[in-house]
This record gives sequence, C-alpha cells and structure tokens, in this order.
Amino acid sequence: MTRGVEILLSGVSLGLLYALIALGFVIVFKATRTVNFAHASFVLFGVWVVAQTSPHIGFAAAVALGLVAAGTLGLAVERLLLSRVDGRKHDALAILTIGVNVVLTAELSWRIGESVLPLGAPWDGHVVHFGSVVLPLSVIITIVTVPLLIAGLAAVLRHTGWGLAMRASIEDREGAALAGVRLKRVSAGAWITAGILAVAAGIGLASFPSPGVAVSTGTAAVKALPAAIIGGLDSLGGAIVGGLVIGIAEVTVAEYQDALSFLGRGLGDVVAYVIMICILLWRPSGLFGAKEVSRA
Repeated sequence: MTRGVEILLSGVSLGLLYALIALGFVIVFKATRTVNFAHASFVLFGVWVVAQTSPHIGFAAAVALGLVAAGTLGLAVERLLLSRVDGRKHDALAILTIGVNVVLTAELSWRIGESVLPLGAPWDGHVVHFGSVVLPLSVIITIVTVPLLIAGLAAVLRHTGWGLAMRASIEDREGAALAGVRLKRVSAGAWITAGILAVAAGIGLASFPSPGVAVSTGTAAVKALPAAIIGGLDSLGGAIVGGLVIGIAEVTVAEYQDALSFLGRGLGDVVAYVIMICILLWRPSGLFGAKEVSRA
C-alpha cells in the first residue's frame, strides 16, 4: 500500500511536468495551427541556462534568467523564422520547427556533452516523510506549484486582452483580424508563453531524484508530445489529462518492469507512444480534441 501511494504521487508529479510541456504545444497550436517540434529543445535550453548561471548568481536569479532566455528564444524563432512563412502553410511551418530543433539540440548536446550539470535547486537531495511514505521534496513542490501555475495561465487566458484575442483568433482567425485583433501579437505571445512553461517543466525534470541537466533531459521532454496528442492538440484541459495519463503510466511501468519483461525491457521508454496509438485508433482527434466536420 505504501509503495503504491509513492508510485501514484510520483506519477502525478511527473504527469504534471509533462502537462506543462504539453500546454506549450497546445498554446502554440491553438494560436498558429502549427505543431512546434522544437519545444523539447526549448526545455533543454532553458534548464541549461539555469544550470550554467546558478553557481554564479544564485538559483532564484538563474531561474528568472532561464525564463527570460527561453521566452526570448521562443519570440526569436517566431519573429525571425516562422513569421516569414505563409501562416496558412502549416506543414512548412512544422518542418521549419523540426530544423530549429535539430540545430538547437545539436548545439546544446555539443556544449553539455556527456556531463550532468547540477541544477543547484535548494530542494535537491531532500526527502519528505509522511508516515511510512517517503517522497523527494521535488515531488511535493511539483504537486503543489504546477496546479497554481496552470490556474494562473487559465486566468491570463480568460481575463487579459491577449487571452481574449487568442480565443477570438481560434474561433475565427479572419474575423478576428477584421475586428482589429493583432494576430502577430497573439502568435508572439503564444511562443513566449510556451518557452516559459518549458523552463518551469524542465526544472522539475532535472531536479532530484534526477542527477541534473543532461542531453537526456530534452529526450524526456519529447514524451509530452504524446500527452498533448492524447488530450487533443487544441484542448488545454486535454493536455493536463494527457500529461497525467502518461506520467502515471510511465512510473507504474518502470516500477513493475520485471513483471512486464515479456513485453520487452524498454517498455517504459515507449509506453507513452503505445498509449497514444491506442487512443488515436479509438478517437483520432484525441480525448478532448474537436472533431473536424466536413460535408460529403
């Protein structure tokens, strides 16, 4: 029973981190109808900045710098590259983000190498005891803070001018433009927000019990794409549900890997994609994605 609680809470914690990354995918997709395949490299870039600067300026300042750096990177990609392509050519934009991901990942992999950079978080190495249940402090912090971040994001989308403009552009892009909505500003805001969410999630992924920031941190972030697809690429709530499903499933499969060895030793690494395929076979638009309606 005790171990089951630890597995569940660890899975929820990991799922919330995946949900943050998946929200970045969804926000960009809702604003631009483009899948940002470079999002995982945004995660790696942000936490690399935090790990590099934390010993010199302190963890809190390093986190602030990482958030600014990732937000600026998202804005730069959108302004300097994507805005130069016809926004209606979604395939071309998606391919362009793949190229950005290759360049960023290659550069960061060269800089990090085989090293593991300590994040410098003050909670690293600490555990919390709840009776017989023992959890890393980072798990508790994630379970408490990520829902607050998500609630803050929901408030921004609901109560700010940018959020209203974004919702209007989603419903009717051309109509919103005719009504005075600045679509370029909506797109830029979406990319900045995605970069900020990427850093917040990356800090959790690189925290204890993870040894720190490594090239594999970006690889782990890739699993949030199936989470976004499972929930529906145009559903913010679906991204959260998809992240929790993937996180709990991954931790559970890793715990019972020996019992599931008949399915293959690497099942934990691909369980996100197995779940994604199964759900898409049943519901191609994802659990909460809007179904496309067409006339015969």
